[in-house]
This record gives sequence, C-alpha cells and structure tokens, in this order.
Amino acid sequence: MIVTTKQLFAHAYGKYALGAYNINNLEQIMGLFKGAIDSKAPFIIQISKGARGYTDKRMLEGIIRAAEEVFPEAVFAVHLDHGDEKTCYECIESGFYSSVMIDASHDPFEENVAITKRVVEAAHARGVSVEAELGMLGGVEEDIAVDEKNALLTDPIEAKEFVAQTGCDSLACAIGTSHGAYKFSGGQGLHFERIKAIQAQIPGTPLVMHGSSSVPQDEVERINAAGGKLKEGAKGVDPNQYLPAAQLGVCKVNIDTDGRLVWTRVHREFFQSKPEEFDLRPAGKVFMAEYAKFIVSRNELLGSAGQLDSVREFATKK
Repeated sequence: MIVTTKQLFAHAYGKYALGAYNINNLEQIMGLFKGAIDSKAPFIIQISKGARGYTDKRMLEGIIRAAEEVFPEAVFAVHLDHGDEKTCYECIESGFYSSVMIDASHDPFEENVAITKRVVEAAHARGVSVEAELGMLGGVEEDIAVDEKNALLTDPIEAKEFVAQTGCDSLACAIGTSHGAYKFSGGQGLHFERIKAIQAQIPGTPLVMHGSSSVPQDEVERINAAGGKLKEGAKGVDPNQYLPAAQLGVCKVNIDTDGRLVWTRVHREFFQSKPEEFDLRPAGKVFMAEYAKFIVSRNELLGSAGQLDSVREFATKK
C-alpha cells in the first residue's frame, strides 16, 4: 500500500524513524521489500534523479508496482530524492509519487523559500507531500558536491521561518551527516544539541537526516579483500544514534551508500570465488538475500521494525 510520507511521519514522530532507501534496479527492490516484510516495518522507497535516468523512469515505476502486488502487506511511500523544480513537477504530475523532495539548499535563503513554496503549492494540490532542505551537507551524492569547509549546519531560527513561509511537510537538516562513501575523517557525528534546538523552534515538524549511511568497516574490508580499492577508515553515522535522533523528531533517515556497499561486496566476492561463473542470476539471488538482511538490521536500529500493522491501521483511518 502506497501512502504519503506525511501519513508515515504522523505515526512515527517522536517514537521511531522510517528508513528511506535509494533503489536503482529489480534486485534492490526485491531485497528491500523482503527485508521490510521480514522486519514488519513501513519504509520509504527513494528514487533519485540519477536513478530515473539510469533506465527509462517507467521501468522503476513498473517494478515497484509489481512489488506492491507481490508484497500486498507492505506499507510504503514512493519519494523523489534531491529533485530540482522541474523534476518535482514531473513527479507530481505523474500521479505515481506520493512524496517529492525539492532541494534548493544551495540557493540563497529567499530563493530557496520561493522555489520550495511553488513546489509545495503544486504538490499539495495533488495530495503529494513535500520535503525541503535547509543547510548544506558535505560530501558527494550523484551531481551534488559540497566541500566540507562549505558545509553549513541548519540554523534553528531560519528553520522556523523557512517552514512557516513555505508550508513544507518535512525539513531535511544539516546536523552532522555527510553524503557519499568517503565520510568523516575525524570523530564527527550527529549534533544532538542542534537537533534539539531545531525541534524546539518547529515542534511537530518531521525532520530528515540525509547522508545517514554508517559505512560498515567489515563491508569495506571485505570489498577490498576481494579486489576493491575503497578508502580505509571511511566512516558514516553511528547507527546506534538513529533512534535517539528519532526521539527528537527525526522521522526519516536516508540510507544509500550502505546498500551500494552490500551490492559491491556480494558481487566481488561471488565472482572472485567463482571465476568460471557468468550467469548474473545466482549473484543476484545472493544480493537480494543479503540486502534483505541489511534492511532488517537497519529497521531494527531505526525502531520501525514491528510497526507495520499499527501504521497500516493508522494510515487507513486518515
């Protein structure tokens, strides 16, 4: 059952967070759905601009529609990740997306407000939820690159003004996370005092954490042992910080890099151990099972595991 992120957030606020997982192909989608059902968790499918361009965007939509039939008990939102204004309008008009993110965070405050407000008006007219962003995360995600020195934590007072002026449904904040696999070089982590300060200014507004992969070192080590050359010591968010952040109003936690690491590890190890193999399906089956296990582990840390029946009942009443 596809619902809006607004519905999911209303159920989760202050209690747990939804895992928002970026997908690009059938194997990721199948692993995601299986892991969500195994952990009895609602979730958010994220489709980035890059994923929409990887194949014809209708291919991903078709696979998700099929997965909805294969897993009728699933409760999830379909969300555009890091959309520009044009892409947001395309997704709103498609009738497929239940939620879009307009990312004008690189623009000056007033321009960010103006762009976001236009998208909100168009989305709300079609019953679509809107996520906006204020502040800038460091790191690289597809065509988005911000040097660490230019990363800016979200200002709580600006957050209050921004939400009031735009009417956005949720706010992505820069609170100590970073995009991409090459995360923090030091002992950085979430700025909980900043999260508390933002929540105090906009109580009840769902907050979103981007760049929230943990970059497990065992995955990096196994990839490199199988011929990879990933940077050793790369580090992301401590997943044990997910639930404490959720209790402060963070309702959505974006996880992309970790899923790519699972994919890379499975395929490197599989074909290294079976150099005579050329069939993509056996490796794909291993990945789907491993990705499902990963999804279960993250949903447990987010607190969303076990919430499926409750959120379904809640969503059908709204």
